[in-house]
Amino acid sequence: MNEAELTGRARSHLSGVADLECLLHSQVVTPFLNLRRAAAADGIDLLPQSAFRDFVRQLDIWNGKFRGERPLYDAAGAELDVRALSPTARIDAILLWSALPGASRHHWGTDLDLVDGNALAPGSRAKLTREEFASGGPFVHLVRWLDVHAPRFGFFRPFQGMRSGVQPEPWHFSFAPIAEKARRDLSTAVLRAGLTDAALEGKELVLARLDELHARYVAAIDWP
Repeated sequence: MNEAELTGRARSHLSGVADLECLLHSQVVTPFLNLRRAAAADGIDLLPQSAFRDFVRQLDIWNGKFRGERPLYDAAGAELDVRALSPTARIDAILLWSALPGASRHHWGTDLDLVDGNALAPGSRAKLTREEFASGGPFVHLVRWLDVHAPRFGFFRPFQGMRSGVQPEPWHFSFAPIAEKARRDLSTAVLRAGLTDAALEGKELVLARLDELHARYVAAIDWP
């Protein structure tokens, strides 16, 4: 991937996924559909609630959280009062659950947030909370199935609460053969260049800490 593709500013690496209204890296479509077919054979309707997300969308998420227009949560999932947080504390809180624009793995088209459509009530949408994927939640069967089968198709969970500063996301899966190269290629310099002209809330503080933030939230993942 080139720098524009790595930072979510281009779509030249993507292909549409038939009937699912989402975009994935062109080399991820077939592995994902194979995983989806295997899930269907076991009664799971494997759906990507989120796949490719561009820079503009990630910027909107970031700025909304920084300004308090979107909810902000601590590591335990409790909602925070943004007004009580310093700008630095806001940045740290955002990064527990959301990536910097330009640094989201969803930019690459390799990563998906997965749910089981058969476990959803008609017309409803998952909230992507830990409770939904824990014992007693609607997606516990999905979690157990993916634990066993996702690696066979090249997918893994990059955020499991071990190495990465991102909180555990049992719904988030990444296609390793493509994503690992993208992770290595997304250097601090590439990310800095992508943020320089962005209307990013807290930008001066982010750029001053970028080496630290890149190491903690981009380079560090929970590799199998």
